[in-house]
Amino acid sequence: MGTSQDGDRLFGSLGSFRKAWPKRGWTWDSRLSCVASSFGVDLVSEARAAIALAFPREWSQRNLGRASQELQELATASGGIRPDQLIFSADAQGGLTAYALWWPWGDEVTISLRVGLLGATAVRAEYRLRDTFNALE
Repeated sequence: MGTSQDGDRLFGSLGSFRKAWPKRGWTWDSRLSCVASSFGVDLVSEARAAIALAFPREWSQRNLGRASQELQELATASGGIRPDQLIFSADAQGGLTAYALWWPWGDEVTISLRVGLLGATAVRAEYRLRDTFNALE
């Protein structure tokens, strides 16, 4: 089990990511229990730079088999990963793993990013995640 310092580092990293994110609005996605933001393809470079601050690992259809069982189960629970979709992840801290789902809409204009937590204490950490992204409503 991780320490509260691990959790503080995790949420500090997520806070830095949020500040660097090129769009400001985040909403709560109750279906997947994560925060979500949509952006135009014109912001892909800025979005990828922000993602790199908190999510050093990138998973696609090709390499998902090497991801943790938890991430593979997330991919399945979210409907699988199409060739244009990605999952980014951070190393586990405080018993939690932060992830980001990169979901192009298929219109070649819009992409959604969903950020959530995996782990035994993820449900208990949901409020802190929502608060970090100002997605409390």
